[in-house]
Amino acid sequence: MPSYAFFDTKSYDRPFFERYGKKSGIEFRFFETRLTQDTVGLANGFDGVCAFVNDVINAEVLESLYCGGVRTVALRCAGYNNVDLHTAFGKIHVVHVPAYSPNAVAEHAMAMLLTSIRRIHKAYIRTKDFNFSLDGLTGFELHGKTVGVIGTGRIGRAFIEICRGFGMKIIAYDKFPTPEGGIDYVSLDTLFAESDVISLHCPLTEETYHTVCAETIEKMKTGVVIVNTSRGALIDAEALLDAIKDRKIGAACLDVYEEESDIFFEDYSGHILEDDTLARLISMPNVLVTSHQAFLTEEALDTIAKTTVENILELQTNGWCKNELCYRCGKTEVCSAARTGKCF
Repeated sequence: MPSYAFFDTKSYDRPFFERYGKKSGIEFRFFETRLTQDTVGLANGFDGVCAFVNDVINAEVLESLYCGGVRTVALRCAGYNNVDLHTAFGKIHVVHVPAYSPNAVAEHAMAMLLTSIRRIHKAYIRTKDFNFSLDGLTGFELHGKTVGVIGTGRIGRAFIEICRGFGMKIIAYDKFPTPEGGIDYVSLDTLFAESDVISLHCPLTEETYHTVCAETIEKMKTGVVIVNTSRGALIDAEALLDAIKDRKIGAACLDVYEEESDIFFEDYSGHILEDDTLARLISMPNVLVTSHQAFLTEEALDTIAKTTVENILELQTNGWCKNELCYRCGKTEVCSAARTGKCF
């Protein structure tokens, strides 16, 4: 029976993985701590580890995992910017869940956008105090507005379909445009200049790091609304804060944050938040922050557990997996082996 050390366990993870693990004969040992250099020793003797977005899987951790007998890192997420894939190659197989529920993330992005521009969160708090005044709650309609979507993968396209339902004009940018869906692709500069709303749905790479920064914010419309449900470091948080204070950016909806790894998914309600930038962002009346919960639906959690277990079994049975992140040909997720043979 293969055994996996499951790091950064949350109450909503465990039932799904226990069910699928039991069905497939995989033993999961659940640890609440994140995977870091200080905790990597907990994985000694396990066949693999199951990790999430804020686990640290750098070269040092991977070397320790390998020395401890671990041969598989099963990511229960789509993103893998926290994994040193170059170090892993040839030693540890890394698999991920490329698509668990695009609709979950896309719907959360729209929910945040609507909540922000129609001041729903403020109205909710007011009526709890029996304050039914409408002063300060004036919003604006999405119909006829231009939304710029950066990244048109599964989630980006799902968000586009939702925006179409609101009668919005849609423009998009993607380094690799898809011919599907009749999407109007434009340059990034055009997208920045014409969009009333900008929603980020691209992975975090060296190229996309700080896509929203002081330089690009200058190109945007005054009053633009920024939505980010992808990766925090797509936005320079300090530049965003400055632009909000300067009234350049009209509102920001953030489900992710650049320095979230030591903050999100934990309860700090009884503590002083040491991250001054995040504290100031949250204090702004036109900033809405949720703690990386866009994926959090029953359907998505079920798919994440099911796919993760299938990835493990596929590796165990075939020695390769269609969802493996491979560097044999130098192209992550676009392997020359076409997933018909071992990566190493």
